[in-house]
Amino acid sequence: MQHCRVSLSFCSFAIWSKMASTPGPTICPPTIPTLTTSYAHGTSSKSLLFSTVGGSLQASAERFPDREAVVFLQEGVRKTFSQLQQDVEQAAAGLLALGLKRGDRLGMWGPNTYEWVLFQFASAKAGIILVSVNPAYQVQELEFALRKVGCNAIVCPTQFKTQKYCDMLRQICPEMDTASPGSVKSARLPDLHTVIVTDSRQPGMYHLEDVMQAGSSQHIQQLEELQKKLSFDDPINIQFTSGTTGNPKGATLSHHNIVNNAYLIGMRLGYDWRVRVCLPVPLYHCFGSVGGGIVMATHGITLVSPSTGYDGRANLAAIESERCTFVYGTPTMYIDMLGQPDLAKFDLSSVEGGIMAGSPCPPEIVKKVISTMGIKELVIAYGTTENSPVTFCGFPTDNLERKSETVGCITSHLEVKVVDPGSGQLMPLGISGELMIRGYCVMLEYWGDVAKTDECITKDRWYKTGDIASLDKYGFCRIEGRIKDMIIRGGENIYPAEIEQFLHTHPKVQEAQVIGIKDERMGEEVCACLKLKAGQDCSAEDIKAYCKGKKKQYIFFPLSDCSFQDPTLLIVRDKLVLMNSPLHKLYVPRGPQSLSRDTSKPFRNGERKLSY
Repeated sequence: MQHCRVSLSFCSFAIWSKMASTPGPTICPPTIPTLTTSYAHGTSSKSLLFSTVGGSLQASAERFPDREAVVFLQEGVRKTFSQLQQDVEQAAAGLLALGLKRGDRLGMWGPNTYEWVLFQFASAKAGIILVSVNPAYQVQELEFALRKVGCNAIVCPTQFKTQKYCDMLRQICPEMDTASPGSVKSARLPDLHTVIVTDSRQPGMYHLEDVMQAGSSQHIQQLEELQKKLSFDDPINIQFTSGTTGNPKGATLSHHNIVNNAYLIGMRLGYDWRVRVCLPVPLYHCFGSVGGGIVMATHGITLVSPSTGYDGRANLAAIESERCTFVYGTPTMYIDMLGQPDLAKFDLSSVEGGIMAGSPCPPEIVKKVISTMGIKELVIAYGTTENSPVTFCGFPTDNLERKSETVGCITSHLEVKVVDPGSGQLMPLGISGELMIRGYCVMLEYWGDVAKTDECITKDRWYKTGDIASLDKYGFCRIEGRIKDMIIRGGENIYPAEIEQFLHTHPKVQEAQVIGIKDERMGEEVCACLKLKAGQDCSAEDIKAYCKGKKKQYIFFPLSDCSFQDPTLLIVRDKLVLMNSPLHKLYVPRGPQSLSRDTSKPFRNGERKLSY
């Protein structure tokens, strides 16, 4: 039987040591209201860890050598902790043999494969900073990212789907065709000298096998000596993040940042040796690399990757065949799983819990996941890349209201406050303001960008999230939207997340995205993009009738000169338009209104504002 204890202090947890033969503890939510103002501290009786990324994996390999660490179903790869550790040490020695050294930057560019996890830990073992490169980057974005952080090496497959990685690299560095592997001299990327291809041999590039065979006994000895010099405060991962404007910024995270974030995520969820996580989220993102890879290393859990590229049906098949006990996903991923026509045929009885994070989680979707998929211990997590990433997380035993309406409580060893965005003054309890975070999780810096770093981290190390939120007397947090996303319509503040949550309650709506567009009279108006459920039709009158008396600001009328077949809706001002594009790309149809945004590109994280 599992027991839980709660101290009188807000979110203060008694932590038990975990043994391999016993389940982990159940962490209980606070039951005593202790907050009197919008400040909370996640106290804990358990110390922060002082290990490195490589040290964390080695400890689990020594403790659980024969347990499965990772399973990549599409590749047919299964590795125990002992096997993974052996591969990591071999690859790390190979990187040293290639001339890479502590503090160098190595880009990992590609989809979810075993090689991603391999180089995540091999680079850390060698003290090399891993640069997580979005696998969807095109030539211009790739060049900016690699140049910004001065990448010395990059690892990628030849191609994945339409992404021709090696060809794009050649466009930037044509010198590779005549260079020897490891001796690239690029005019446009002066720091880059090494390219490693995971699945083919290419001119001027190393093959993965070359790396795995390069390390000699001398390099193994060099690697062992290096472990004594590495510090847990060293930078070890650069994650690119972008807001509504400007180029991506390189959030620089230390061993201490990500090891402790992973450790405390697992503690909040009560992870133990039985946990098998279905991991469909991308590894280049903090959700996948920290919540997946680093959690695996710190807690000794098993990661199951359903597919190289995202596939909702493959997730369900993986849960069934691998008897996964936890599922990770963004709201859209859960929506996709719920929308599978043969969902009921899959045996999901092994699933005990899951995490939903990565973007605002509509309450209706949370409720459907719990009721339809049977994931009773689903929790919502909230954070930012700059915070390693998780700062708030629910509890497996939370009631349905808290699971669907809040993002849980501050995690251990962190401080949070809600302030007036203008004055910086602490807000009264329950009143909305900007959410600010302080503690071990705050990034070191934006790589090579002091000005941007100083904009978001105050002199006393509070990180400005840019999110509007409130705390209740128990410390549960409600996220109401982004400051930059807030729509000011005729002087009235409107939060897109609130409208999106309402639109998700419509029985025909699968997804909703609300943005602001400029208006000469009102300042801004509301624009909602709706993706309908498969096989559903929706008219302007349907939406109008549903919103009547519920959302007074928004009355929708049809635009007579627009007619498209795809069940996606664009509501611009007082008009409802049918669009012929998926939700993640906005192609505006011809008509009396046009938007000035470059419609050939998908929205970036947090990007909502349009002008016309």
